[in-house]
Amino acid sequence: MYFDLPEAELAGYRSAQTEPDDFRRFWDETMVQSRSHDLDIHLDRLESAITELDLFDVTFYGFGGQKVRAWLRSPRGALAGLPVVVEFVGYGGGRGRAEDSLFWAACGYAHLVMDTRGQGSSWRVGDTADDAWTGPQVPGMMTKGISHRDTYYYRRLFVDAARAIDAAQAIVKPAHVISYGISQGGGVAVAAATLAGHASAVVANVPFLCDIPRAITVTDSDPYAEIRRYLSIHRDSEDQVHDTLRYFDVVNFARHCTVPALFSTALMDKVCPPSTVYAAFNAYAGEKEIVLHRFNGHDHETDDDVRVARRLREMGLGPKP
Repeated sequence: MYFDLPEAELAGYRSAQTEPDDFRRFWDETMVQSRSHDLDIHLDRLESAITELDLFDVTFYGFGGQKVRAWLRSPRGALAGLPVVVEFVGYGGGRGRAEDSLFWAACGYAHLVMDTRGQGSSWRVGDTADDAWTGPQVPGMMTKGISHRDTYYYRRLFVDAARAIDAAQAIVKPAHVISYGISQGGGVAVAAATLAGHASAVVANVPFLCDIPRAITVTDSDPYAEIRRYLSIHRDSEDQVHDTLRYFDVVNFARHCTVPALFSTALMDKVCPPSTVYAAFNAYAGEKEIVLHRFNGHDHETDDDVRVARRLREMGLGPKP
């Protein structure tokens, strides 16, 4: 069922979300602080029943010098210099098992999947804590630390993601880095590419965290509904909450991201409404393309990745034949 703006209006939709005056300064200072910690990368090869790919258990230091886990997969005997897909995971999920998600390595890419701090307990397992005392948990994360931009959960996650791109660059010394994600991962992919500064392209499939003020009023689906429920109790916090979220809305990152980007959305998506995705797409500063699915909700199918892999090759960002 269609519930959002008509298709004809989406191409012209512009978000009313505004960027804080110190948006770039806040994030520049955050990244300088985070990069003062060495990445301290550890790379351990795994023994596996998978014989045609190399699998590695990776740790690196993300926000605040805190340890973040990842998997790295690559074609057997080939790693250095490959293009690398750095993947960020959807809401509630973690990096999963080493043998999960073999598509990109099978296509000839190195594929680094970053664990999502504090999540990894809803639909795919994770191993990274959000601090030194607690492990992965069932969400929600949408209101964790939301009283101030410095303490908001997504500050830590966005920095982890930028550092994951740094780590992939350091390990693989790749020809190209693709910042990739679905849903939460799609929104994180845009933010990470903006903050890292050396991605080659962004793939943001049905991205989350876009045009948040609109999202929390047009859909009652989680995760956005976590904010709505919070504000229904903390009635005097609306202005402060929206001020915090301005620093994390992907629309504001999109205005500063200039590498080529591939977006997707769906007209029946009640988790990441299509108008919110178009808000980020229309604000995006670089070359961009979007695929619109008329009869899908918050879905992702194998043919979505096949389409993206073919398009990346056409753009000169794929593995060498």
